[in-house]
Amino acid sequence: MKLTWFGGTALRVYIGGEIVVVDADAAPAGVDRGELLAGADKIVGLADPALPLVDVTTWRPRPAVRGIDELPPIEVLRIAPGSVLISAPGEPPLVILGSGEAPRFGRWADGAVIVLTSGRDLLVAEATVLLDVARPRLIALAADEQTLDTAIEELSEHLDGAGLVSLEPGLALEV
Repeated sequence: MKLTWFGGTALRVYIGGEIVVVDADAAPAGVDRGELLAGADKIVGLADPALPLVDVTTWRPRPAVRGIDELPPIEVLRIAPGSVLISAPGEPPLVILGSGEAPRFGRWADGAVIVLTSGRDLLVAEATVLLDVARPRLIALAADEQTLDTAIEELSEHLDGAGLVSLEPGLALEV
């Protein structure tokens, strides 16, 4: 999985052999739209009502496929207003939390990759609650420097083995 944050809630994700662009219209003015959208297999919005809604307390990731089987398409699901779940066999579930209320997570969130975007008003509080109920593989913060400083300081004591990184606009992070 590779994540590239372009600012705001705009992300480019390479997962399960496909490129998913999230919230392209929310990219800051200086972002090259050609770079953001190049080769995209799917273009979705965090608040897209056309995405299937799923209950994350009961959802389960699909099992990994055998090497001789054809890879099934990735799933892009709405889990709450302004939040999506991207699932691909053999990859950790990817949750991107936008500006809406965060959902309650199920046990599958252990091992997941969670992206908290700058659109989150309660970024630190919600991440702390998440860490109390699950142990994600990684929490990626897509936020401004002031928010990052506060988040890193307050979250570091709650990580208990979960990774914490900050995303830099335009730079890819390989997970």
